[in-house]
Amino acid sequence: MFIQYGQALGDYLYEVFVAKFDFWLAFGLVAQLLFTARFLVQWISSERAGQSVVPMAFWFFSMGGGFMTLIYGIAKREPVIILGQAMATVIYLRNIMLIVKNRGKQTQTLDR
Repeated sequence: MFIQYGQALGDYLYEVFVAKFDFWLAFGLVAQLLFTARFLVQWISSERAGQSVVPMAFWFFSMGGGFMTLIYGIAKREPVIILGQAMATVIYLRNIMLIVKNRGKQTQTLDR
């Protein structure tokens, strides 16, 4: 029984990751790696600060990974990915804009 399940799992993984390997699968995997890297950046920054922080790099990795995942979803015609990443990408971009805007205000306050 376990041998059959193991063989079925092996066949499934082969079909998904090897037989169907093409440019878009590689692109999607890179997009997911970028998206995952944001959590590593956030974790390392938080450990260094001794508290939970969200560094600017988190938002850049979110934006890059999210946008690439959106492109992947469009190319593969995946409505769930398209809808999820389209909205998320807008949110990531807005967070970057707010951070840049507030950094400018802080600089002006320090200059006075």
